[in-house]
Formats: sequence, C-alpha cells, structure tokens
Amino acid sequence: VLLGSGLTVLSQPLMYVKVLVQVGYEPLPPTLGRNIFGRQVYQLPGLFSYAKHIVKVDGRAGLFKGLAPRLCSSAIGTVVHSKVLQLFPPDSCFPLQPGASKKEPVSSLEQVLKETSREMVARSAATLITHPFHVITLRCMVQFIGRETKYSGTLSAFTTIYREEGILGFFAGLIPRLLGDILSLWLCNMLAYLINTYALENGVGSAPGCRELKGGSSRGVLGAMTLFGGIQVLLLLSQVSTMTEMKSYSQAVTGFFASMLTYPFVLVSNLMAVNNCGLAGGLLPYAPTYSSWLDCWSQLHREGNMSRGNSLFFRKVPAGKRYVWE
Repeated sequence: VLLGSGLTVLSQPLMYVKVLVQVGYEPLPPTLGRNIFGRQVYQLPGLFSYAKHIVKVDGRAGLFKGLAPRLCSSAIGTVVHSKVLQLFPPDSCFPLQPGASKKEPVSSLEQVLKETSREMVARSAATLITHPFHVITLRCMVQFIGRETKYSGTLSAFTTIYREEGILGFFAGLIPRLLGDILSLWLCNMLAYLINTYALENGVGSAPGCRELKGGSSRGVLGAMTLFGGIQVLLLLSQVSTMTEMKSYSQAVTGFFASMLTYPFVLVSNLMAVNNCGLAGGLLPYAPTYSSWLDCWSQLHREGNMSRGNSLFFRKVPAGKRYVWE
C-alpha cells in the first residue's frame, strides 16, 4: 500500500495533465517544431510546457489537485484486490475432474486462463468499489479549466454528487472503464502466452546438448558427456536465463500493446465521468452533453479523437482543427 501510494503521488502531475488534454483543454498556442522525420509541423504543448502553465497559475501545489481521493482509491483498491484473490484461491477456479490426481500438472494454457480469470474478478471488484473516488479525482482536476471550487474536498464532493445526481453519479463512466480493464488484461495475458509458448520455448528443444546422443559405444557416450557436460550445462543455463528475461520483456510489451488498443475505453470513461456535471470542462465548447458512453464513443470516432491524450509528447495539431487558447 505504501509503495502504491508513493507511485500515485509521483504520477499525479502526469495524470493531471493527461486528463486536461483528454477533455480537450488547450491553454497554450501551438508552436512550430519538427517531427521525427525532420519536417516542420505545428505542435501542441507537451507535458512539461503544460505542467509549467499549471504551476504558473496555481503554483506547484496545483499539480496535485485531486490527489487525496486518488490516494484513497489506490489504497482501497489494493486492499480489495488482495482480499478478493484470497477468497478465490487458484484451485477453486478450475476444480479437478473426477479421477484426476492433484499431482498431475495442469497445462500452461489452463494455468493462464485460471490466473487471468482470478485477476479479472479481483480487478473488477476493486474498480467497482473505488470508482466513486475516481470520479471525484477527475472532477477535482477538471475544475482547473473553469476555475471552480465545487469539488473542494473528498467528503463534500460525495455530498454534492449525491445531492445533484444520486447514486448513479458515483458510477459515471464505469462501464467503459470495466470493459477496457477486462479487455486489456485478457489481451495482455493471452498474447504473452502465445509469444512465450510458440515463439520462445520452441527453441529450447533444439539447443546444443539437448538431443540424445546416438551411435557409438556406451563408453564413447560417457566420455562425450564427461568432456562436454560442463559446456552443455553452461549453455542450457544461459539459454534458460535469456528465455526468462525475454518472457518478462514479452509481458511488458504485450501490456503496452494492450493498453494502446484499449485506450479509447479509458478516454470515454474519463469524459463520461465529468460530462454535464456542472463544470466548464464537461460542457461546450469542450464537450457536448452525451446521452450515453456509446454516444460519446461514436462522436469521438467521427471527429478522429479516439486517441486524444494518449501521447503527451510530439502532439501534432490535427489538420482542419482550430483551437482557442487563453
């Protein structure tokens, strides 16, 4: 919990800027820069320029708006996630078939399905319970746009949301967030399994020293094993170590790939959490009033804004778009 809280504090300015960009708030004019190919293009301000603007307006403490409810969300989510995993031990997800022995090893695919299912239940439970804190966090951040103070404290924010929107207000944007989390988890784990099984492990059986020696007398076989045994062991250990590292890298790569594919769910969820909540950032000209998260999705897709806020660097100004800045 302490480690998670520390990471939450460190990443708060990054999330703050990201949320404001997702809403469509651009307080600074585009500047002329160069893309990765060296061609001159107009670029929107990046993370550091945006953060400097926030510090200029609200001071350094302004970068940490919404930190209190986010810390509550992180701590509660960690506890709930852990408790749910304890309620569903690995053996309970896939009970043994009649006549099967506990000593029989389960297949790697079955293990992946089991662990992914457990993780899905734990993450979904944590997301469901902590979503009200997530909504408050986003609204505290979006207040920067209209300079409001409507959501000034966590407890008072709960009262305000309940009074104006009822219970459903605490779960605005929950469905796309849950769908995005679940899809990202399954994509990440299944892609990692396919890569680890069919791209990495297939080479082990053909490694030097893995094939059985054929022909010759038993004395020759023993001599060869004695002479080359040390080299074979070193080769195998090196290969296993390398494969283990590659598997860990594949998990990181597939996680990044899955998060990129499911980013539109994150964007839609955050926009729905602040839409039409009485804040300037949730109203025109930043966003129309969406009837549902599917309506939000379709409008973003029509405008070509499904990846808005995904990158905070080298933000090229889209062709045909106009921005009004302060």
